[in-house]
Amino acid sequence: MEALEATPLKKVIVSLAALGVLIGGLLTWHYTQAPNNTRIVVVYVSEDQVFSEPILRDFEKETGIEVTAVYDTEEAKSTGAMNRLIAEKDNPQADVYWANEPIRAEVLKQKGISAPYVSPLAQDIPPVFKDPDGYWTGFSARARVLVVNKGLTERPGSILAYTDPHWKGRSVIANPLFGTTTAEIAALFTIWGNDQASDFMAAIKANRVAISTSNGESADFVAAGQYDFSLVDSDDAVNRMRQGKPVTMVYPDQAENGIGSFIVPNAVVLIKGGPHPRAARSLIDYLLSRETERKLAFADCAQIPLHPGVRTPSELKPISAIKIMRVDYADVARKMVELQPFLKAWMGL
Repeated sequence: MEALEATPLKKVIVSLAALGVLIGGLLTWHYTQAPNNTRIVVVYVSEDQVFSEPILRDFEKETGIEVTAVYDTEEAKSTGAMNRLIAEKDNPQADVYWANEPIRAEVLKQKGISAPYVSPLAQDIPPVFKDPDGYWTGFSARARVLVVNKGLTERPGSILAYTDPHWKGRSVIANPLFGTTTAEIAALFTIWGNDQASDFMAAIKANRVAISTSNGESADFVAAGQYDFSLVDSDDAVNRMRQGKPVTMVYPDQAENGIGSFIVPNAVVLIKGGPHPRAARSLIDYLLSRETERKLAFADCAQIPLHPGVRTPSELKPISAIKIMRVDYADVARKMVELQPFLKAWMGL
């Protein structure tokens, strides 16, 4: 009887030993493999790859977190990444969205694709450049400025110069259906109201303002002397100035009663349900740091830091020295969608 009972006991002991080996193997896998697998962050990027990629590589080196970045193409700038995030809403693949402006970050908030995160590194960034509920935070901005040919004896100081008969046929603006030009026109509709902004657009057309394909092309036209001025992003103006082109930069509407310069910050967004939330917050903190803003200020993109006291290149004013257009970016986002039929009709489409 004892011999008969010993056999199953031996089998139990052997089985338990095997189970222990199996559990040990699983635990070894968990502790050696899982941390590496979680030290990954997936970011969709609308900022130009030539400027954003070095920042992301520095993040990898400093944190050991591997970055998988998906960059927008030039042809689908901003809308490509945003549409991908919308399509993936029920199965998020990205952890973070680095937008090159806050308007589409607002769209993601309104569609329930982003999640709130208030980074401790964003404390000093002015509230106007942050979503009040923490769904996006701005950093490293461009200002909308007038790039002006240096040969002029008189220089425009307001976007209203586009409607002044003195400049009739002598100015150019980027296609208002795309990019930051669309955003600024939407901003004007939010602060002026539909009637005044519509009159402004009609006056632009009556004053024979030329239409270019992009802010960069506008800046090149002004540098070549084909037109006297254009409304562009500050980096477009600074780049031509650094190339020695005969242009200067004017921050528009800086007088006491002026509406100020429209500011276009980058915006960083935490994606709701993303696969690597802890690494995502680490990346967001890194992007919102003073050091990242310093790097982007002195890169060729020449962006304006939003943290006070961060050094800027000589061509740029610090954000504290610019009279900024006071807008609600959520209102601008909604107005951009609403304006599409109007702008297509304005372009004759």
